[in-house]
Amino acid sequence: MTDQSRNEPFPAGDASFRRVVEWAPTAMVMVDGEGCIVLVNAQAERLFGYGRDELLGESVDRLVPSRLAGHHPAYRAGFFADPHPRPMGSGRDLFARRRDGSEFPVEIGLTPIEAGGRFMVLAAVVDITERKRQEERFRRVVEFAPSAMVMVDRSGRMVLVNAQTEQLFGYSREALIGETVEMLVPERLRAEHQQFRNGFFHAPLARPMGVGRDLFARRADGSEFPVEIGLNPIDTDEGPMVLASIVDITERRRVQQTLESALQEKTVLLNEVHHRVKNNLQVISSLLNLQATHASDPRLRNILAESQSRVRAMALTHQLLYERKDFSRIDLGEYLDRLTQLLLSSYREDSARIALRCVLPGEPQFLDLERAVPCGLIVNELVTNAFKHAFPAGRGGAVQIGLQAVDGELDLTVTDDGIGLPAGFDLADVTSLGLQLVPLLADQLRGRFTVASGEGARFALRFPLALPTRRLR
Repeated sequence: MTDQSRNEPFPAGDASFRRVVEWAPTAMVMVDGEGCIVLVNAQAERLFGYGRDELLGESVDRLVPSRLAGHHPAYRAGFFADPHPRPMGSGRDLFARRRDGSEFPVEIGLTPIEAGGRFMVLAAVVDITERKRQEERFRRVVEFAPSAMVMVDRSGRMVLVNAQTEQLFGYSREALIGETVEMLVPERLRAEHQQFRNGFFHAPLARPMGVGRDLFARRADGSEFPVEIGLNPIDTDEGPMVLASIVDITERRRVQQTLESALQEKTVLLNEVHHRVKNNLQVISSLLNLQATHASDPRLRNILAESQSRVRAMALTHQLLYERKDFSRIDLGEYLDRLTQLLLSSYREDSARIALRCVLPGEPQFLDLERAVPCGLIVNELVTNAFKHAFPAGRGGAVQIGLQAVDGELDLTVTDDGIGLPAGFDLADVTSLGLQLVPLLADQLRGRFTVASGEGARFALRFPLALPTRRLR
């Protein structure tokens, strides 16, 4: 081109305008109505790899890939027929060509400029290669995600789905893109879902959908299935969107229902087991009582009565488990209180002169059945021993059962204000079966058992509130 107007197409020579274009952070190319380049800036030189002398006066089609150059004049003519600022190629992927022939994706903004009585177009060209790379990476992550992924815009229309979505819902992605997401929601829930969707866009935070509610989705065949949905807000050039991950939890629900059913059956079975054990122990207690009434030897009657008391102490644990429907533990305080009532009923004749009371902590202290039984037997033996030996010759007094939690341990005491223990008393030397059992039962609790005498007797057992976890090898 040798025409001076082509080489100096901007005769107004607005220096300020030229400086703005020259120092713009994006590539700027000005083109006249015939498609000739009349102005470029430094960024355009860097972006396309041409010197500006190689571009001025040349057709802008030089910057367009050959495969697209045939369509470009028509698009250019369309712009000059209605010149107003707008993005170029809305809805289309745009590409440019460098001097070396390589293509790259671009985003172009068009602005009409009037100069010398004619319109020109100033094109701002942005290389979006990195953005496209990130978008493609995002699309690949979504596409190969193990769960169904659906991206929805603010109006509720689906703009992106993955293969798992097609498989889960039975729709092709062509049938989903552009449709409202409510088509994947059961009809009875669609109005409610739209309200929840609007609420999410009002406060877009990553969160699970429908916390506390059962969620259901709808397949192409109309069938419903339970789902779990995670929502993640995504900022895009088209505005805020939400990316929903959808997981079919039908199998999880089935397993959960199976476990709940099994647990219910186990609960019923355990309830029946404890009820029957309690009844059987009561039968044994009744048989011991019947045997005692037919025994003529007072010493034998006492032995049978003590055995009956031990059986009743064990039966009480099963009674409490049956009553509370908690088969893993019992409240030790409640158990001791009920055991106290049983012991008083066993010593009705002595209860008028010997008081038996229980001092318990305000907070419940729970023990498993395995340790509750030996704990109850220890109390039974110590209280029985006090009633038999601490108050001879009709002497009156009191026996107290105490329980308190101390530094992760339980401190269980049985004290009396009777005559005290004999001089030189040694638990290892006793011949009484009951007191011989106490140290053995204390070992089962992994506890420390101590005896003290003074004005009365004090038996103390301290053991861990919780057993240490066994180490696996």
